[in-house]
Amino acid sequence: MMREAFYSAVRGTANVAWKGFQWANRKVPARSFQPAWSPEPLPKSHERSKPPLGFPRRTDSLCPVCTREVRDAIVKGQEDLRALIDGHPGEIPADIVQRGNEIWMVKTCPKHGLFEDLMSSDAAFFKRLEENFFGRDVKLGKDKLHEHGSSSMRYGRGAVLTIDLTNRCNMMCNPCFMDANQVGYVHELAWDDVKQILDNAVSIKPKRQVSVQFSGGEPTLSPHFLEAIRYSKEIGYFAAQCASNGVRFAQEPEFAKAAAAAGLRLVYLQFDGVGNEHNQHRGVSNLYDVKLRALENLKAAGVDVTLVITIVNTVNNGQVGDIIRFAIRNIDKINALSFQPVSFTGRDEEVDDETRLRQRYTLSHLAADVKTQAGLGEPMRDWFPLSASGAFSDLRDLLGGLEAEWGSLKCGCHPNCGIATMVLVHEKTGDAVPITQLLDVDQLLRDFTVVTDAARGRFLTILQAALAVARNIRPAGVPRNLGVLETLKIMDGHTGKSMGIAKAGRYPWRVLLVAGMWFQDLFNYDFRRTEMCIIPYGTQLGEISFCAYNTGAGWRQIIEEMHQTATLADWYRDKGRHPIYSGGKSVPLPTYRPRPVLPEELPQAAKANVGMALPAFGTASGK
Repeated sequence: MMREAFYSAVRGTANVAWKGFQWANRKVPARSFQPAWSPEPLPKSHERSKPPLGFPRRTDSLCPVCTREVRDAIVKGQEDLRALIDGHPGEIPADIVQRGNEIWMVKTCPKHGLFEDLMSSDAAFFKRLEENFFGRDVKLGKDKLHEHGSSSMRYGRGAVLTIDLTNRCNMMCNPCFMDANQVGYVHELAWDDVKQILDNAVSIKPKRQVSVQFSGGEPTLSPHFLEAIRYSKEIGYFAAQCASNGVRFAQEPEFAKAAAAAGLRLVYLQFDGVGNEHNQHRGVSNLYDVKLRALENLKAAGVDVTLVITIVNTVNNGQVGDIIRFAIRNIDKINALSFQPVSFTGRDEEVDDETRLRQRYTLSHLAADVKTQAGLGEPMRDWFPLSASGAFSDLRDLLGGLEAEWGSLKCGCHPNCGIATMVLVHEKTGDAVPITQLLDVDQLLRDFTVVTDAARGRFLTILQAALAVARNIRPAGVPRNLGVLETLKIMDGHTGKSMGIAKAGRYPWRVLLVAGMWFQDLFNYDFRRTEMCIIPYGTQLGEISFCAYNTGAGWRQIIEEMHQTATLADWYRDKGRHPIYSGGKSVPLPTYRPRPVLPEELPQAAKANVGMALPAFGTASGK
C-alpha cells in the first residue's frame, strides 16, 4: 500500500507540474524546427497528413489476375516497363467494410470478378490501431531512386533498407517470398551493385537513420556478405543486420564471429516453432536443432537475434504461446519476436480461395493468441500500431538539435501494416511485465506529441518528457521488484541512451519486443500502405516498397529477370552447386560447442552495448 501511495503522489505532483508547463507553452508560440537532415520543417502533430482511415472506406488496390498478366508480359518482353511507371495496370478500387465483428476488403475487377479477403477478425481492435496513428512522416523528396509509378514511396525515409544479395538459398521453404532456387536463373549482386545501392540510400533526404538488412535467398551465401556489412557501417548506417535461416551460423561458429567483427549487430532468424516437429513444413528434419545452434553461436559472437515467425493459420498458429515462452527463457540471446502473418506471394501467389481463407492469419488473430496461449497482455490495452513509436522518434529528433546530420530511425508505416507491444523480462527469474502495466502508454504517446510540438530547448524538453512519464504511472501496476525510474533506465539503455538516463546498455530486466508485421499480397493490397512503407528494397532500379517489390506489381520478378547473373545451368557449370537442404534432409552440425567471446574480443558495437531504436523490422530469409 505504501508503494502504491508513493507512486500515486508522484503521479499527482507530476500532473500539476505538467499542466503548469502546458499553460506556459500556450502563452509562448511554438517555434518551427527544421534540422539539417530534413528537406522541410518537421510538421507539428496537427499538420501531419493521414491516409483515409476508419470503415467503411474506399482505397486503391489491384486485381490479382490482371496484375500477374501484366507482369508476365513485361518479363517476356511483350510489354514495356514504362507501363508500370506511366500507367495503372491492374489497378481497381477496393472497399474496406465491416461484416459482423470482422473487417474485410472487397473489390471487383470488370474482367475477373469479385475478390474478398479478411483484414481483421476483431473490428474494435482494428479501430484501436487506426485511432493510435498520429500522422505521416515528412514527404519524401523527389529523386531518381523512387520513380515507380503508383508503387512509389511518398512519405518518410523507411527504417530498414533491405538488400537481397543473392536469390540463391540453401533451403527450399514453403512459404517463400521470392521462390528461391525455383526461377531458373541466379540473380546475385556484384560488389559494385552493392556499393552503389548503399551509397545511393544515404544520399537522399530526409536523411533519417536507417538500418540495412542484407537478405536473399540466403545472404550468407554471397561472397560479398562480410564486406557489405563492413562498408555499410563505414558510411554511417545505424545498424547492419541480416535475414537468415541460420544454417551457416549454426555450422560455422567462426563465421558468426567474423560477421560480428565486420559490424553485424542483429540477425533476423527464421523460426517457425518450438521443436523439430513444428518446423517440418520447411523440409528440414532437424531445423529446430539448427536454430538452437545458431542462437548459441551468435550469442558467443556478441550478435543479437530477432526471431521471425511466419504464421500460417492451421499450420503453426498454435505455436504462438510456446514461441513467446521460448523467447523469455532465452532472453539473454533474443531481443525481439517478429510474427509475420503469411503473405500469399512467391510460391503461394496462385493459392486457391479455399486454402487462402483457411490459412489467412491477421494481426488481430496474433494479439488474441498472445493472450490466450501465453497469458500475456490485453489486446485493447497493450498493442499499438508500429507507427505509434513515431512519438518517441519525434522526441529524439527534437533532442538531436538543428545541426544533427541524421534524423532518428522512424517507423512511419500505415496502422494496418504492423503492431507491437513491449515486455520487460528478468533474465534470471523469467518474470514478464508488459510496459503498459506500469504506464498509461495511450496517454503518454499523446503527451509526447505535445512536448515535440512545443519544440523547447533540450533541458525543458527532457523535463517535460519526464513529467509526461511520471503523470502516466499506473500505481497499482508497478511491481515490487521493478520501479518506474529503473524502467526508464532500461528503455533508455535499450534505445541507445539518447535521454542520458541510462548508465549501461543493458540491465537484468531486458526489453522483449513482441511484434506483428503483416506484409500485403495481391488479395489485400492497399496503395495507401505502399506509399508509407518503412522497409524499402534497395535494387538496381532504385528503392521500392517491400510489398510493391514482393507482391503488388511484382517488381522483384521484373528486376531479377532483367538483371539476372546467369542461368542455373550456366551457374552450376561455372561455379558449382551449393548444398540445398530439403525433402526431409537434415543439416549436418558440428559436435563441439563454441567458446564464448571474452569482452575484450567483442566488436566495438557489442562492447558499447549499442541499443536498437525500436521497432525495426524486416523479414527472415527463407520465407
